[in-house]
Amino acid sequence: MKIGIIREGKTPPDSRVIFTPDQCKIIQEKYNIQCFVQPSPGRCIADSAYEEKGIVLREDLSDCDVLMGIKEVPIDQLIEGKTYFFFSHTIKEQPYNRTLLQEIIKKNIRLIDYEVLTRKTGGRVIAFGRFAGIVGAHNGVMAYGRKTGYFHLDQMNRYTTLKNAFKAYNDLELPNIKIVLTGTGRVANGAAEVLDHMGILKVSPKDFLNQSYNQAVYTQLACKDYVAPIDMDKPYDQKDFYTNPSSYRSIFAPYLSVSDLMINGIYWDNDAPAFFSQKDIESSDFNIQVIADVTCDIAPVSSIPSTLKAATIADPVFGYDRQTHSITEPYQSNTLDMMTVDNLPNELPIDASQSFGEQFMETVIEELLGISDTGMIERATIALNGHLGSHFKYLENYVSGE
Repeated sequence: MKIGIIREGKTPPDSRVIFTPDQCKIIQEKYNIQCFVQPSPGRCIADSAYEEKGIVLREDLSDCDVLMGIKEVPIDQLIEGKTYFFFSHTIKEQPYNRTLLQEIIKKNIRLIDYEVLTRKTGGRVIAFGRFAGIVGAHNGVMAYGRKTGYFHLDQMNRYTTLKNAFKAYNDLELPNIKIVLTGTGRVANGAAEVLDHMGILKVSPKDFLNQSYNQAVYTQLACKDYVAPIDMDKPYDQKDFYTNPSSYRSIFAPYLSVSDLMINGIYWDNDAPAFFSQKDIESSDFNIQVIADVTCDIAPVSSIPSTLKAATIADPVFGYDRQTHSITEPYQSNTLDMMTVDNLPNELPIDASQSFGEQFMETVIEELLGISDTGMIERATIALNGHLGSHFKYLENYVSGE
């Protein structure tokens, strides 16, 4: 099998890569695979590092069996009839990528999306989630420091590696802020990892709501802490919430008046309730100053109604005017400041790439080669032979434009 590691074509460019030079060398030696790397000046690992490991650099990857990237491949760069791996951002019917999926089907491309590579039990096997949470929490705290002037913390990408960032936390002196973190998966736990390294005390949701502290604290909310059945006579049931999210309502309101910073690390279903409304933001009881929305679903179909756009690494924070509900400059007295970068792991590209490649090698490579078969590849195939994959027929109306 010939695997081509493609150059990232989306703007702004992403510097992550699916395999490091050492990882390419390992899979070539272990399996009947040859790796080819498309040269890229913007990749976090230099082309020369691949050449030093004996990996072939090649501009033309048209004879490769499988092409692997990170972010969406621009339509004009798609090669007809090939197998691609990348994050397509289509499974939630994202309108901005409708044309991409239409062209993938038209060009008879087999699309395997990293986001839906799962075990039989349903859990994802490969993700950048931990690093998204790590960078999201760090940048959220950074934005709060800029908003209030209480402390200074550089953006995560200035530290180059996670190890360097953790060292910087030793000199960080935080005020008595209260941080609410939502979610219990990879993203949220990555965020919690950073908050712990910053020396922020973790407290229970109950104590967070009812106690005062002389130090920075955070609480981490599971689904049961922020949603409840619309039918108040029914108890919360996790399985039912996952199956019927539209039957649930938000109970997040108590946190709005006691939190200074919110870090949103959930996976959100389009039919689930938002945490709060635009009207809530107008209220004088709305105490949150900064939201780091790692989830980053764009309003109005979103868990955070003030996430009006995805920010960029170059300009990671925008202001949300609490009265006009429009985008403005951040760090003003009337703004809710939003950190909504949607490619956060790219601020730690080397660490994130190393981890991602390790996960792929551990769980996916032998499935791709047919050495083992748990149905993982089939479950993650969004498009095949000019049609939607068997698990993605629900996207028919999305693809047809209805």
